[in-house]
Amino acid sequence: MSFKIKINDKNYNLDINPDTPLLWVLRDHLNLTGTKFGCGVGQCGACTVLLEDEAVRACQTPISMVGDKKITTIETKTDKTVQKLQKFWVQEDVVQCGYCQSGQIMNAASLVKTNSKPNDEEIIKAMDGNICRCGTYNKIKTAIKAATAEV
Repeated sequence: MSFKIKINDKNYNLDINPDTPLLWVLRDHLNLTGTKFGCGVGQCGACTVLLEDEAVRACQTPISMVGDKKITTIETKTDKTVQKLQKFWVQEDVVQCGYCQSGQIMNAASLVKTNSKPNDEEIIKAMDGNICRCGTYNKIKTAIKAATAEV
């Protein structure tokens, strides 16, 4: 089946099985490997991307569900919110092993796009479900607050 999708402001035409998870479209068909495979069942958040501005688990989103909504991944060159969060992720030295961080940033971007000044409880609630085995949660919270304070 043929699909027209827009990822990071670039249009793609794909002939692909409609049940193919968005994660594998990104990684295997388009070589956008910034989105990571974690648990494969939507529980860890490593594969989080934005569908419009909503955080979704790419491993649980079949390409047939995307429709004409724009997809934003960690590789975006135009999304100012994602870029600002990336800047503060580096500034606050959040990353340890780094594997989960693209999903963490994309989930944080979804939060900040809907709540430009989240408090600690709102950040913790929004980021719940994105697992970091290195335990960088406090640094993630600090980076999100720093990014939103700059606005």
